[in-house]
Amino acid sequence: MTIALSDYETGAKYDGDYGNDLAALEGRIERLQAAHITHGQRSVIMFEGWDAAGKGGIIQRLTASLDPRYFEVWPIGAPRDEEKARHFLWRFWKRLPGSREISIFDRSWYGRVLVERVEGFASEAEWRKGYDEINEFEAQLTGSATHLVKLFVHITQDEQDKRFADRLNDPWKRWKTGADDYRNRSKRKDYLAAMDEMFEQTDTRWAPWKVIDGNHKKAARIAALTHIVETLEAAVPMTPPDLDPAVVKLAHKAFGYEAKQGA
Repeated sequence: MTIALSDYETGAKYDGDYGNDLAALEGRIERLQAAHITHGQRSVIMFEGWDAAGKGGIIQRLTASLDPRYFEVWPIGAPRDEEKARHFLWRFWKRLPGSREISIFDRSWYGRVLVERVEGFASEAEWRKGYDEINEFEAQLTGSATHLVKLFVHITQDEQDKRFADRLNDPWKRWKTGADDYRNRSKRKDYLAAMDEMFEQTDTRWAPWKVIDGNHKKAARIAALTHIVETLEAAVPMTPPDLDPAVVKLAHKAFGYEAKQGA
């Protein structure tokens, strides 16, 4: 079924207990990371979306309970000269997770068919070829036992304008907005056309998109985290490690530890 961003613009408030539900999700995320470490899993969680859509807020809640030794957040901006001299996917290959790790991308390889397309940084031949290259890249990831979650956070123009104004009005948030935001805003129709084609070409069986209605921040955070947790819990072995008899013996000698029944 074709993805239509207009289907994700209600901005409905979250009708649950946000604090309790967020805490429960963070607990599940913590166990997910433990399962990655225990079973040598690796995952990529990738965010795309409009400027000021709330990607950073979602990522902040996603990583709040994670052990920093086993995850990395990659904020993706314009490629450096070294990266421009190579295939556009090269800089993403370098940032993929190893065993037991989770890589979180704040923007991604989809820049090829979004900003590079709209702003003319890639030729039409290059960005059209990009669809196949991206699909093949994602097939290689998932085919080599890397779990992939792709999210797009959508907001309306009115909501984006309100958030830009909030950033300008708050002295400690002004750093979060700049000239690029307004350049992108002026080309919204072009970006919408590029997004429509992106979804059509890259919403694949092995790497499906999940669109999040970002017009209400709390509802968006719960929806995004729920999707991530449910997707990865279905893919990652969620069994804790057995007690190591050697460690139990050491603990018993150190402080009299006795294993609980069924542990």
